[in-house]
Amino acid sequence: MANETAALEGHCACGEVRYRLADRPFAVHCCHCRDCQRETGSAFVINGLIETPMVEVIAGSPEMIGTPSASGKGQQIVRCPTCHVALWSHYGGMGEKAAFVRVGTLENPDACPPHVHIFTGSKQPWFELSMDAPAYDVFYSRDDLDTLFGPDGAARWRALRGG
Repeated sequence: MANETAALEGHCACGEVRYRLADRPFAVHCCHCRDCQRETGSAFVINGLIETPMVEVIAGSPEMIGTPSASGKGQQIVRCPTCHVALWSHYGGMGEKAAFVRVGTLENPDACPPHVHIFTGSKQPWFELSMDAPAYDVFYSRDDLDTLFGPDGAARWRALRGG
């Protein structure tokens, strides 16, 4: 496991911005909401949730771009200023305390399969969900945290959400 943690580095398409994660994400969401579909131009996005101080920029200077969200709280997307690839986001609920790292920007995205599928009520009908991760029509509840993310992941989630 320690070697997998050390290997969690990522970068944008042009390589100008590179980052390293100091720990593994405590939760990995596969989000099927229409906003994520529109934002990525794909059927879903896979985000690894991690405390922002655990994301270290090791090359380049990413820029933060504000975009609207269905919650009305907006999101801040951290992008490469040259190729504009989204590397991570900060969403309204956890704000800048948590980074939702785009797993596809990791050098080894296979290291972070989804723990959960969310907003499956708006998933593309042609996409078949795997049985490896539970699925929620909208979002899971706090009661599900320990089951989904284990005691450590649930504690990290609760610390960022204040309970």
